[in-house]
Amino acid sequence: MRKQLLTMTAAAGLVLTAFQNPASAHELTYQVRPGDMLWKIALANNLSISQLMEWNSLLDDVIYPGQSLSLLAPHTHEEVTYIVKNGDTLWKIATANNLSVSQLMSMNNLSSNVIYAGQKLTVQQAPASQNKGSAVSKVETMIAEAKKYIGVPYVWGGSSPAGFDCSGYLNYVFNHAGIPIPRTVLNIWNATKPVSSPNIGDIVFFNTSSAGPSHAGIYLGNNKFIHSGSSTGVTISDMTLTYWKSRYLGAKTAF
Repeated sequence: MRKQLLTMTAAAGLVLTAFQNPASAHELTYQVRPGDMLWKIALANNLSISQLMEWNSLLDDVIYPGQSLSLLAPHTHEEVTYIVKNGDTLWKIATANNLSVSQLMSMNNLSSNVIYAGQKLTVQQAPASQNKGSAVSKVETMIAEAKKYIGVPYVWGGSSPAGFDCSGYLNYVFNHAGIPIPRTVLNIWNATKPVSSPNIGDIVFFNTSSAGPSHAGIYLGNNKFIHSGSSTGVTISDMTLTYWKSRYLGAKTAF
């Protein structure tokens, strides 16, 4: 993945280096144009809708022309480094940065305590992913929401607990979990990111009536998925059954 490197020299020999992963090859923010939709902007920049919403503090998927959207996480992978001076020791540097010598050696892949003036040592490193916890929480919320409606009948064009079709069900559940997705199966397919194999909370797609995706559900793990079937209503089905296995197209994620 391409990275943009920003370096800022600070006092006391510390250097703050922020590694940012731009989602777009040429811009870090996007100016909303008339006719834009959040899922289209996310797709064009290889992001999920939930990422755009979280990074821009959006409560829903409503956007307006002229609005500026950040295409980067507000907290990037940051590390603070120290430039070794004459007379420095690993113990002094570790103590000054609230680390143990072994931690400092591990962070810098050092095999001994020998250091030299001018050497750059990492003294603070943030986790590579700072949004993992919120993503897990959203998945749990969404799965709990999905299971509330087991037994709700199938209704063509339905998008409420009075009756769902397959995409109306997905749209309703994801939106109520704070993850807006489009209304139709094809648009959901186009708006989400492909994964090699589904994780819990991902969307699994099937070809049940024509070329391309025509049915979808939410993966629950262990080859099970929850969906609104035309003959079953909202139910949990097994992807290993011949009917579903032969029609499976792939999985995508909205996270």
